[in-house]
Amino acid sequence: MVFSELDKLTGGEIIQLHQDLTISHLVTDSRRLVNYQGALFFAIPGEQHDGHNFIKALYESGVKQFVVEKPVSELPKDCNIIRVDNTLEALQNIASAHRSGFFYPIIGITGSNAKTIVKEWLATFLERRYHVIKSPKSYNSQLGVPLSVWQMNDNHNLGIFEAGISKPGEMKKLERIIKPDIGIFTNIGTAHDEGFESREQKIGEKISLFKSSKAIVYCRDHSDIHDQLAVLKGVQLISWSQKHEEATVKCDFNKNLIKVTYQHKEYFFSTRFEDAISIENLLHCITASLVLGFSQHDIQAGIDGIQDVNMRLEMKHGINGCYLIDDSYNNDFYGLEIALDFVNQQNQRPQKSIILSDILQSGKDASALYYEVNELLKRKGITRLIGIGPTISKSKNLFELETDFFESTEEFLESDISFSREMILIKGGRKFEFERIVRLLEQKVHRTVLEVNLDALSHNLNFYRQKLDASTKIMIMVKAFAYGGSYEIANLMQYHNVDYLGVAYTDEGVLLRKNGINTPIMVMNPTEDSFQSLEQFDLHPEIYSQEMLDNYLTFFANKSRIPAIHIKLESGMNRLGFKEENIDKLIEFIWQNPALKIAGIFTHLAGSESSEHEEFTHGQVKKFQRMVDKILPHLQEKPIIHVVNSAGILKYPEYHFDMVRLGIGLYGFESTGKNQHDLRVVSQLKTTISQIKHVKKGQSVGYSRVGVADKSDMKIAVLAIGYADGFRRSLSNGIGQVNINGHLVPVVGNVCMDMTMVDITGIDAREGDEAIIFGDNPTISQLGEWMNTIPYEILTNVSERVKRVFYSG
Repeated sequence: MVFSELDKLTGGEIIQLHQDLTISHLVTDSRRLVNYQGALFFAIPGEQHDGHNFIKALYESGVKQFVVEKPVSELPKDCNIIRVDNTLEALQNIASAHRSGFFYPIIGITGSNAKTIVKEWLATFLERRYHVIKSPKSYNSQLGVPLSVWQMNDNHNLGIFEAGISKPGEMKKLERIIKPDIGIFTNIGTAHDEGFESREQKIGEKISLFKSSKAIVYCRDHSDIHDQLAVLKGVQLISWSQKHEEATVKCDFNKNLIKVTYQHKEYFFSTRFEDAISIENLLHCITASLVLGFSQHDIQAGIDGIQDVNMRLEMKHGINGCYLIDDSYNNDFYGLEIALDFVNQQNQRPQKSIILSDILQSGKDASALYYEVNELLKRKGITRLIGIGPTISKSKNLFELETDFFESTEEFLESDISFSREMILIKGGRKFEFERIVRLLEQKVHRTVLEVNLDALSHNLNFYRQKLDASTKIMIMVKAFAYGGSYEIANLMQYHNVDYLGVAYTDEGVLLRKNGINTPIMVMNPTEDSFQSLEQFDLHPEIYSQEMLDNYLTFFANKSRIPAIHIKLESGMNRLGFKEENIDKLIEFIWQNPALKIAGIFTHLAGSESSEHEEFTHGQVKKFQRMVDKILPHLQEKPIIHVVNSAGILKYPEYHFDMVRLGIGLYGFESTGKNQHDLRVVSQLKTTISQIKHVKKGQSVGYSRVGVADKSDMKIAVLAIGYADGFRRSLSNGIGQVNINGHLVPVVGNVCMDMTMVDITGIDAREGDEAIIFGDNPTISQLGEWMNTIPYEILTNVSERVKRVFYSG
């Protein structure tokens, strides 16, 4: 496909054609800067960002082809531009045309849940016979599907793509892109119910994916799905069931054994899975494989090859000051690009390395493939490659960076190769078992983990940004270990171009600077012994008293440069700040010290989240404004005026001034309660069951014998978390609850320093199972109610000995 064909495909108008280039890559995210000659950028307007605003930066990075729907400022004549009515629809039309050029089988998967799991598992089955192209991760949206389908090429001979929708009309657009020959309808649930008039309408919309399909695989036990599929004409319905004798495939499941009857022939399979959800997902894959003519032996090999699907990129602390980005479940070229983009967002370590296995199922000649990999690694700033596998090792002469090669994972594990203060991407195909490498390089800590969802943080940031005028700046509070991780979160905020970061103490700011953060930083509680560090690391202190200001200027009296300051004014919080009666003296001092640069003037609101304090809040701001108006005429430059916090951003838009300070709202908590549904949960604290014990009636549990099995025998689980980790002692003896395998279970006895006991009587649980302390259920707000405190305190009290895992996707 060349650029001159796009007008016919999209209905657009080519307004500039310099060179009729072949289109090789479709780009929709301006942050994924590439310099492929054949890259085509779609300027898609979004809720938070408009792609048209980044065209100039993309041009400067090497992109020369653009699809736009708005007028753009004049670009040099050496680029191609087409204007269309809708850039997203243009992308879909181009992907649809690309799809029409291939005639191998395509499997389309839809449903409320498990689309990605079924896709990944089925690919494991089918890769034994086919060169499979599949959706990366969970690329099933109006944007993700065309990007997935664009990856099809002649080296593949089977495709598996997933499709998800949230409102009527969307699936029609995805169907003409995927055009599946075989459909799989996983299940129907409550996801996106709000976008449809009824459950029946939602099922009908999803079924429209199979408009041109020859066969549809589904579970007969979902009667509402069956009822709508049953009226379809001209399509083979292949149902499976454990209940209905008339199903195409009859299934029986007993412990770890599955018996399947298809076309009067019996098949027997063993599996490690026992839960109903996994068995349902597995039976979708078994049934689809039988339809494609796979043998019992090949299907069993697929089942044995299934690994836990982790569809997210996880960043973990590694040994010797390293960071690990764990993407060890899969390896293909497009997925490699996605993972490298995530690496590029991280600035904690300048040395960026990759441990990369052979790229399987690419269908490309090895020399061409690894030449392309080398070019990609160079563009993405990778400084070191460790290649594992016979094919990549044979291609070692193609790489132009520091390299080491190993024939197998085993050879790597037995080597004496070392790592120190590096950002390491671990990217490997399933067969290479790179999870063993992750275990080797991961920092060893105990089994309690705080997971932080970087995508949720980005979502919450964008929600608050939507509430601001374009000129209003935003400061992100990353103090107190950033409620879960300081420099990881600061790095993400820097990536999103926030204007300021706020920390509690100078040491926190120094740590951020040492880890690659160059965004302006305000220190809220500087001390005199930290003034030198303020200058050395370019940190802006909060100055809240005349005495502190005197000491500050005395310290810098003989220095060539004085770090800029933020002046704190007392308006009613009665904590820190210059009082109104001190303003005249402050002004006089400013006049006497013209070298002093005032970066900002601010105050704190005492009750911005509460309606009962509205009058007081208005009074605070009026007082603050009065003081500011008195100071401003005496300053050489206008400082940044900032007042509101997370709650104030929503409740008092008239007080945004020049900048707002976003803290707890970023982490998913809306203090006023009115917009909680607009935010996403960011953190999940979880631990594991160390041991399960049976306690006889009348026996006690834990210190002081507070917990007693007073009514009957009790089964308890001992969890690897205690008050030293932040699970407070006030949650003892039934006050606190944790989630084990979907059940909320109460704490028994007193919470210990490193352990907690919970009552799991009647619950199916095993040693090693996860226990959710807070997340979706129970929420951190529920935990706060049990502890009679606020989410702030819970988040900041999670101990630093608890491992943090940051993930995206």
